[in-house]
Amino acid sequence: MRTSLFPLSTLKETPTEAEIISHQLMLRAGMIRRLASGLYTWTPLGLRVLRKVEAVVREEMDAIGALEMLMPAIQPAELWQESGRWQKYGPELLRVKDRHSREFCVGPTHEEVITDYTRRELKSYRQLPLCYYQVQTKFRDEIRPRFGVMRAREFIMKDAYSFHADVESLKATYQAMFDAYCRIFTRLGLKFRAVEADTGSIGGNGSHEFHVLADSGEDAIAYATHGDYAANVEMAPTYPASQPRPAPSAPMTRIATPEAKTIEEVAHFLNLPAHRVLKTLLVRGRSAPAVAVVLRGDHELNDIKAAKHPLIADPFELIPPAEALALTGANVGSIGPLGLNIPVIVDFAAADCADFVCGANEEGWHLTQVNWDRDVPLGETADLRNAIAGDPAPNGMGTLAIARGIEVGHVFQLGTTYSAALHCEFLDEQGKPATAIMGCYGIGVSRIVAAAIEQNHDANGIVWPVPLAPFAIAIVPINGHRAPAVQAEAERLEAELTRLGFSVLLDDRGLRPGVAFADMELIGIPLRIVISERGLAAGEYETRLRWESENQNIAASNLLAWVQSQLVE
Repeated sequence: MRTSLFPLSTLKETPTEAEIISHQLMLRAGMIRRLASGLYTWTPLGLRVLRKVEAVVREEMDAIGALEMLMPAIQPAELWQESGRWQKYGPELLRVKDRHSREFCVGPTHEEVITDYTRRELKSYRQLPLCYYQVQTKFRDEIRPRFGVMRAREFIMKDAYSFHADVESLKATYQAMFDAYCRIFTRLGLKFRAVEADTGSIGGNGSHEFHVLADSGEDAIAYATHGDYAANVEMAPTYPASQPRPAPSAPMTRIATPEAKTIEEVAHFLNLPAHRVLKTLLVRGRSAPAVAVVLRGDHELNDIKAAKHPLIADPFELIPPAEALALTGANVGSIGPLGLNIPVIVDFAAADCADFVCGANEEGWHLTQVNWDRDVPLGETADLRNAIAGDPAPNGMGTLAIARGIEVGHVFQLGTTYSAALHCEFLDEQGKPATAIMGCYGIGVSRIVAAAIEQNHDANGIVWPVPLAPFAIAIVPINGHRAPAVQAEAERLEAELTRLGFSVLLDDRGLRPGVAFADMELIGIPLRIVISERGLAAGEYETRLRWESENQNIAASNLLAWVQSQLVE
């Protein structure tokens, strides 16, 4: 392919709208262009990368027996009302009406549609298991689209759905899909981790997320320093202390803390570390108007863990400040566990504290040298916080470390969440009706492109892994428009490399070498081959691999073998 037929639209300056490196480089490299908030056009250059992701995904889905299909992006409201998600999904679901005032939505996912399709086709257990997939455009009406295609409103996703007669069959397909995902991300040249995860709005009984590791990742991943354990930080469990709590060392004291409302302000005022100050938060209860949860000041409440507690309402909700004041007689910064007439749940780490500080339930006052059981009854304890680095690893092997990741895939064991609601049934071996058991498996195809850039870039631009690069090789003839021999050799080499199966971009724009080189580095082409009159006279080519800082001169007679040894598409 020649640049005269494949124009490049690179930018020298970074657009002000771009916040993260992948968004900046995708715009500067000319891979995407913004149409409206959260909506992007993929240019020919960007689409080549996107199609490479899709190709690998399709190959691995086909290899495990998944059947490709294509479902409508527009879905009738009746299906979502039948599943109970029409209201539950919330404002991210874009609802529309047709000319007959019938309600539809632009699909953010396709559980309802695939279950409706299968319930019409499925008759007998002999047809099971079934596994379908599609590569389809989705739409989620994000309140604040940002980060380019990383969090766009419209995006491309591979979603797959499986149907089973029993749990063992589901587990087998789940494992096959898990393994296929590992192969996909490995083939794409990405550093990733599979982690235990919450099922979120999809529902179901168990799930794993796949994260591309990058410092800019939105998600925190907890992993064991030894062994294979890894989980989203919101799923990593914490445990009660293995040693007895220290004994009290001084009597409880009431102390004025004027203007000190936050943990940091109280700790600074009393000259204590934050872990010695406990915070008491009021949350909505299932059967009580409010529940108090107590944590160490240096720990964060985990909303997902809290919502799973039988005393705490799901969905999780903090009590508004005015209501908290009415319940306790104090504003949020001065609330403590002593004397509350509502249920109190203490996080394991907070329960291990002695001689701690807490609110006195009076504005501007705190209690110091407080101890459980002596001063405050220690009732129920639970795991309520996010895990942090240094916590014991759940697999019993070392401690936890924390890394950042970008979620690019998610697999779920759905069970009968949707099949029961939509009556997706079949006749079992005894001829009796049974509800199909489901799995759900998603990959963010367009998100992978951005995540790969977050993981692979330098000061000059994108550094594509070879399997993802829009072109494997860039040929840059120096003054080819004025040197017929140079141009002829560039065209010959392009044809020869293309015949060998490499994707090649021949830069025939006639630009100054520095400008041409900068463009090829910006768009991230793995190998640059420079042809010049001097090189032809010496019988060699100047080459540079994108991830290296120095050029290499390769003899013309060895070039093809050398290229094949360096690049694997």
